[in-house]
Amino acid sequence: MTYKRVLLKLSGEALAGDGYGVNPEVLDQISEEVKELHEMGVEVAIVIGGGNIHRGVAGATKGMDRTASDHMGMLATIINSLAIQDSLERKGVYTRVLSAIRMQEITEPYIRRRAVRHLEKKRVIIFAAGTGNPYFTTDTAAALRANEIDADVIFKATKVDGIYDKDPMKHEDAVKFEELKYIDVLNKGIKVMDSAAISLCMDNEMKIVVFNMFEKGNIGKAAKGEKIGTTVY
Repeated sequence: MTYKRVLLKLSGEALAGDGYGVNPEVLDQISEEVKELHEMGVEVAIVIGGGNIHRGVAGATKGMDRTASDHMGMLATIINSLAIQDSLERKGVYTRVLSAIRMQEITEPYIRRRAVRHLEKKRVIIFAAGTGNPYFTTDTAAALRANEIDADVIFKATKVDGIYDKDPMKHEDAVKFEELKYIDVLNKGIKVMDSAAISLCMDNEMKIVVFNMFEKGNIGKAAKGEKIGTTVY
């Protein structure tokens, strides 16, 4: 395997499929892919958004207090994390959910050394509640946690097969990038991850691979270093 320890970033919207909330079929597909990656001997950490339930920024634009709205978003990520945990454990994969917000009856608190130890014991860890702070997205949480656990790469699994110069869902003439440099993402305002996350990855040389999560086998291909999606370096 090209990568021994990866952080998989999943969007909450993707977990919903074409509807709202958590789609059981999508959940099963994702957990099956993660299981296969885990069985390859790769240490896997997961960060998932909460946009299928609540988006903090969207709530704030409609008049909600931004801090309250972001806290609701953090709770949404915990719901999604528990859903993924349950799906993985039904497939025989040992997991731990580590939350940046203390919720000791449901999750473990996030402690860096504990997270690394879980990975060393071949458990899949799921980071919930983002960074635990408002005004920071789960993209930033993914970049932060990936660096804290010394991951080799961030896999950003999305609904499209890479990064385009504009939305391929809306524009037929959208052009796909095979590779991008961090600074180009920032300068061109490409919305793959927010600027704080990209800057954090750039400062610590954390590679990002963006690919379609719904194409079977893509996560395994990415772990083997095969050319899929778009690589940001």
